[in-house]
Amino acid sequence: MTEIDKDKVVGVLNRILEAELAGVVRYTHYSFLIFGFGRIPIVSWLREQANESLLHAHQAGEWITTLGAYPSLGLGELLDSHTTDIGTILRESLATEMQALELYRELLTLVEDRSVALEEYARQLIQLEELHAGEVEKMLRKPGQAAEAPRKG
Repeated sequence: MTEIDKDKVVGVLNRILEAELAGVVRYTHYSFLIFGFGRIPIVSWLREQANESLLHAHQAGEWITTLGAYPSLGLGELLDSHTTDIGTILRESLATEMQALELYRELLTLVEDRSVALEEYARQLIQLEELHAGEVEKMLRKPGQAAEAPRKG
């Protein structure tokens, strides 16, 4: 097995840490903005996502220190359209989940066939992020719409 490039791996892990910490803030903030009949289950779901982001931040931070590096105190980008529209909130959520997914894929590329543990970590998080993105996409569909609407552009 070839050795990993620790600097590059730690760089991606720090970006993951920052993105996941931003997810904690973002999902918590979104949970305050939900109104209407569906408030309780949606708020609950958003707060579960905040907790999951915190868990993912913990995992990334632990990997950074395992590799002998210092975890970032930075926070990833916070998208906020200043709306209480659930559809807009979900679309923003999906966009940031796709960015996180790309970070985990970048990590996988750096560690594949170099570190079994890091490779498995990256694959596990890719799976979780893909499943989560699929759930958000389903939430964005109209009731009764079995397939995702074709994307314009």
